[in-house]
Amino acid sequence: MNNTLRALAIAALLILIGSRLPADAESGQPGINYGNKKVGDVNIFYREAGSPSRPTVVLLHGFPSSSHMYRELIPKLAERYHVIAADMPGFGYSDQFAPDKFEYTFAHLTDVMNDFLDAIGVQKYSIYVMDYGAPVGFRLFVKHPERIQAIISQNGNAYEDGLSPFWAEFLEPYWKERNADTEAKVRGLVALETTKFQYTKGFRHPERVNPDSYMFDQMTLDRPGNAEIQLALFYDYQTNVQQYPQWHEALRRVQPPVLCVWGKNDPIFTAAGAEAFRRDVPKTEIAFVDSGHFALEEDLDMIASRMLAFLAHNVR
Repeated sequence: MNNTLRALAIAALLILIGSRLPADAESGQPGINYGNKKVGDVNIFYREAGSPSRPTVVLLHGFPSSSHMYRELIPKLAERYHVIAADMPGFGYSDQFAPDKFEYTFAHLTDVMNDFLDAIGVQKYSIYVMDYGAPVGFRLFVKHPERIQAIISQNGNAYEDGLSPFWAEFLEPYWKERNADTEAKVRGLVALETTKFQYTKGFRHPERVNPDSYMFDQMTLDRPGNAEIQLALFYDYQTNVQQYPQWHEALRRVQPPVLCVWGKNDPIFTAAGAEAFRRDVPKTEIAFVDSGHFALEEDLDMIASRMLAFLAHNVR
């Protein structure tokens, strides 16, 4: 083979190899591994990236999402941290059992996630909590305050101050009397219209939100039997509000580093919910973004940058 043909062959080979490289190799960001872990009888799906020798950050997802909501945040954090994001039972790719076969309460979800972290050998970590991730994260904090190095709350509420009128309209009547009428109104919260609302209301540019985000969530909600799971969790959410004083006491006593990075236009958890953290942890750092509930979809870079600076200062 002459030099010209050899050069052409090498060039073609490089193009072929390059076309097969994973996106993380092209960007230089750490890749994400996808795994499953059996916790008792429950299979938990999780995403993992970064070296386990580095401090761990556990990302706890909201309703109606899953670890999928962290798909773009994980690589940005994994350059410096070991990152874990798992799907809670009934969400994403983790097991979904019927409500008569599995207790869908936030206390039980917390126990499963605690056992999951034990099972994969994570004993010390920071938490990123969003929406449903907040009651699970703060229950973990109360259970094992010595394990949690820092708390990042992105529209992860822990105060009545942060409960918007949405709660009085939809959930409180359901909590007071669980009947066909109150349940019918709550069932509307699992419809595509509501899911899309959570990903667009309060956003600067809702037209730029990738529909893959809310359509993936809706795919889970539309699975047979999932609506009943969500109804059970909607009803049990009142226990989180009842636990708020216990969470506040733990925050006051332990004084963990706290960062609130909050979509200030969130129609579900208001900006006052972020400000309230300073009552119990005066050194709480607060950063508002001009976005809504799932603010990562619009302000990923800003949130990641603020998180990295916060963690670098507070976690060794």
